[in-house]
Amino acid sequence: MTYYQKMTPEGYRKIKMEIARLKKDRPRRIKILQAARALGDLSENTEYTEAKRELGHLQSRLRYLNKQLNYAEIIKKTTDGKVDLGKMVTLEIGQEKETETYQIVGRMEADVTKGKLAFDSPLGQAIMKKTVNTTVEVIAPAGNYQVTIKAID
Repeated sequence: MTYYQKMTPEGYRKIKMEIARLKKDRPRRIKILQAARALGDLSENTEYTEAKRELGHLQSRLRYLNKQLNYAEIIKKTTDGKVDLGKMVTLEIGQEKETETYQIVGRMEADVTKGKLAFDSPLGQAIMKKTVNTTVEVIAPAGNYQVTIKAID
């Protein structure tokens, strides 16, 4: 069974942009490696070792990102009024009623410091497919807490 990585169109675009940037940088990295190789003895050539490591890292990242695109399932926003991928959700968290706003995204795009919440995180799972004014209990490793959905855009 093939597992497809859910992501928003924005996440897909960002990966494509990073791939383009890495492909553009690859010839420069190869030239650096060739220049370092020309310096002579490879056993004690730190420039060569470093250039080879950096090129390997770049190629590894390219393979990883291309695999992500090959197995990407691009999710389109729905208009059913329920929490889903791509939507912005305003939440009232805990008894302190602290308000947070997140965009629900795929695992690859998730970064809560930037307001991007993975749909399959404990919080994401608890609110998926729920509607405004619904209160749910989030079962998280650090402890359970309640969240109320205040707005969905």
